Amino acid sequence: MSGPVLVGVDGSTTSMAAVEVAAREADRMGVALRLAHACAWPSASVAPGVAPWDPGGIRGHGAADRVLAEADRRARRVVPGLCVTHTVLMGEPAAVLETESRRASLTVVGSRLGGRTGGGRRGSVATRLVGHGGSPVLMVRGGADPNGPVVLVGDGAHLRRHAAEFAFGQAAARGADVLVLDGFAARSGRIQDRLHDPLAALREQYPDITVLRPRVRGGMRRAVIDASGFAQLVVIGARCRGGWSAALPPTVSRAALKHAGCPVAVIPEEGESR
Repeated sequence: MSGPVLVGVDGSTTSMAAVEVAAREADRMGVALRLAHACAWPSASVAPGVAPWDPGGIRGHGAADRVLAEADRRARRVVPGLCVTHTVLMGEPAAVLETESRRASLTVVGSRLGGRTGGGRRGSVATRLVGHGGSPVLMVRGGADPNGPVVLVGDGAHLRRHAAEFAFGQAAARGADVLVLDGFAARSGRIQDRLHDPLAALREQYPDITVLRPRVRGGMRRAVIDASGFAQLVVIGARCRGGWSAALPPTVSRAALKHAGCPVAVIPEEGESR
């Protein structure tokens, strides 16, 4: 897909961190960066003389313009020469980003996006986008270890193909290893043998990438959170039809979005996105 990398911006520290990550991702993917600022409709009545479609008036637009100008500056500082576009959207942040994501290659959000425009719970915007959006979702959180691996979370033979491709592509761009956390191994105590390895084709495509497959002890939820503490990125595959339905138990995926110590990418399978 050649759509832009979309990033939600609300002026918070976490959303500005998301802008910088999104700029790097847009540069890696060779696409534009689109900055989106959502203005929620006020709960109080619109003041006399103010157009109902512009409840914030000039003052509201000024605030949005300042937020987007700062986000633009951050993005261009990280990737000089990057093509950056802006949009101001009226509505609840998760809802408007859901719509915009259908034209994006990747949607990036901070871990607390929405806090100034409706009080979204930590990770709730990302969770909604995973369940109902139209692109892969990257939630920026924690402090990624620049020397750590890319963690691919899956379930044995059911490792999602597009998630695996995304993880290996990211590892190649970052010069990182791929660490595979396998739900099959966690349940059975056995690691998938090479003959039936669903990653065999990717191993051949990326011969310089080291693939690590540790035994999972203490359950997948704990293993994913622990690994995120020394990783650059956690990648999870998902099949979503009108709601959350990941390859792994939803508690594992939601725990990653809520508690991971590094950014988390959730990649829908082609033909299964909304």
